[in-house]
Amino acid sequence: MTTPERTHGPEFLRSQAGSLKSRMGVCHPGDKAIFRGHDLHRDLRHMDWIELYVFGITGRRFSAKELELLHALWVYTSYPDARLWNNRVAALAGSARSSATLGLAGALATSEAVIYGGYPFIRAIDFLRQARMRVSRGESLAEVVRQELQERRIYGYGRPINSKDERLPWLLELAGDLELDRGPHLKLAQEVETILSSRRQALRMNYAALAAALAADLGMSPREFHLFVFPAFLAGMPPCLVEAAQRPEGGLFPLSCADLSYEGPAPRAWPGAGKRQ
Repeated sequence: MTTPERTHGPEFLRSQAGSLKSRMGVCHPGDKAIFRGHDLHRDLRHMDWIELYVFGITGRRFSAKELELLHALWVYTSYPDARLWNNRVAALAGSARSSATLGLAGALATSEAVIYGGYPFIRAIDFLRQARMRVSRGESLAEVVRQELQERRIYGYGRPINSKDERLPWLLELAGDLELDRGPHLKLAQEVETILSSRRQALRMNYAALAAALAADLGMSPREFHLFVFPAFLAGMPPCLVEAAQRPEGGLFPLSCADLSYEGPAPRAWPGAGKRQ
């Protein structure tokens, strides 16, 4: 009888001390770099960047059509609008003359907002995958939706300001051209939209649900999709930072004191205020 490998405690830590055991890769300075078992410079040098990125995440090779769709998932949501919550961080960094790297890192960090950022992507793909499994076991999708709504909101449906998502027609058109719009998760996501919109018209599919459905049909797990979608807004951030840095310092989104609703202590005189030193 073999003893299972311990994954905690002093014995495990002792076995890991002094070396890094990795299946992903290793760098041999002056010689080569190994990336998931391949020589990065010899074997993978012709890879497109996003192809290398998703290969690193999943360990799988994607077809040219699949890679074109993955590219579009990033391109179609790269908005250079400094009013957007995450772009604003990048733009304010430029206005304050902060480091561009810090500004973009902060903007990416805020992209994981719970209501309208990266979090809905993950919840959407998790729900769609779970719902498909339950339906495949014979459950009614309407009942699955009803039970989900009793416990929590269904992410990927509904959108503030305008329930119509302008990105969806373009992404669906491309998916159709690539013949990647026939997967079971996309079909299920559209059926969920029909159920939800019958309850409330504003609960139409948004980008999170569509992107999640397409990624699930490409075989991505929630963790893989989370890592893939992490830079989805990145291309829209540098333009905001650059433009803000070209303006006078501190000139972005200034607020007048009159614009603030203040309910604290009333103005008061300070002893000695105004006296010459």
